[in-house]
Amino acid sequence: MNKLTRRKLITTGIAATAGASGLAVADRLARNYGLIPPDSGVLYGAGETLTYAAQRILTNHSLAREFPRSEISKPPFVNGGPPTDEVFRRLQEGGFVDWRLAVDGMVARPAAFSLAELKSYPSRSQITHLACEEGWSYIAEWTGVPLSHVLDLVGVLPKARYVVYFSIDRDWWDSIDMADALHPQTVLAYGLNGGELPLGNGGPLRMRVPRQLGYKNVKYITRLTVTDDLKRFGKGLGSASPEAGYAWYAGI
Repeated sequence: MNKLTRRKLITTGIAATAGASGLAVADRLARNYGLIPPDSGVLYGAGETLTYAAQRILTNHSLAREFPRSEISKPPFVNGGPPTDEVFRRLQEGGFVDWRLAVDGMVARPAAFSLAELKSYPSRSQITHLACEEGWSYIAEWTGVPLSHVLDLVGVLPKARYVVYFSIDRDWWDSIDMADALHPQTVLAYGLNGGELPLGNGGPLRMRVPRQLGYKNVKYITRLTVTDDLKRFGKGLGSASPEAGYAWYAGI
C-alpha cells in the first residue's frame, strides 16, 4: 500500500468534503492508494470507501483504549450460545484436546495449531471495550496470542492482503486487512477475565479485533486463510456481515 501523508489527505479533501462530489474525490483517492473495501459495490459503497480509506490513513497505527481492571463489566455479556452440532459437542466433551486452528492460503508453511500450542506462545492481555452495533457492550480482559505471531510462524507471503477467519459455525466468517491482522492488539483470544474463555463468549478461541465492532470478533474460529483477494469467498463482499447488510469495515 502506498503511503499518503495526513497533510496530503487534508489538502485533497478525502476527509473533509461532503456530498456527492466529496465522495467522488474520496473514491478516486482510495483507488489510487489501494484502499477500496471489498463491499465498495453495495448501495452505500461510496460511504464505505470513504470511511475505510480515511480511517486507514489517519488511524492505521492507533491503539484501542485500554481500561483499568476496576472497569471490567460483571458479568461480561453473552450474546447467543455455542454451536449445537455433533462435531462441536464431541470437541467440548474431549476438553478441546482434538480441536485445531488450521492456517492456510498464501503462507510458506501451512499448519494446524492445538489449543495447547497457542497457549505456549507469547501472550497478550488487554482490557478493552467490545461494542455491538445492536447497542450492547462490555469491558473485559482478553488474553490470547497475537495474530501477528501466528502469521510469523506460518510465513505470510509478501503479496498477501487479508486474513479470512472461519467459525466452526459455518454461517459465520469474516476477514480483516493486514493492517489489523498485524496490529499488536489483534489477538486469538483463549482467556477472559483471568480464566478460560467461556463457551458463551466464544471459547475455545475467538478473534479479538478491539479496533472494530463486535461482529468482526467472530467466535469459535477454526481456520484462517491468508489471501490477496476476497472475491472468491462467499459473495465476494469480504465477510458474512455485508451479506446481511452490515459494513465489511467496522472501525471504531
